[in-house]
Amino acid sequence: MPYINLRLVGKLTKGQKEEIAKEFSETLSRVTGKPKEYTYLVIDEVSGENWAKGDKFFG
Repeated sequence: MPYINLRLVGKLTKGQKEEIAKEFSETLSRVTGKPKEYTYLVIDEVSGENWAKGDKFFG
C-alpha cells in the first residue's frame, strides 16, 4: 500500500488537495499496478515561521 506524506509551506484549497490526491494516486496506480484506492496521502501544511532553508526562515 503506497503512503505519501507531502509537506509544504502555506495553505492549499480543498480543490488543490483533491487534484494532488487524484494525480498522485493515479501515478502510483499506473507505476505500481495497485488500485488507486490503496494509496494513502497526508498533506502537512506548515506555517512559514516553522520552515527554514539554511538560516533563513520563510515566515
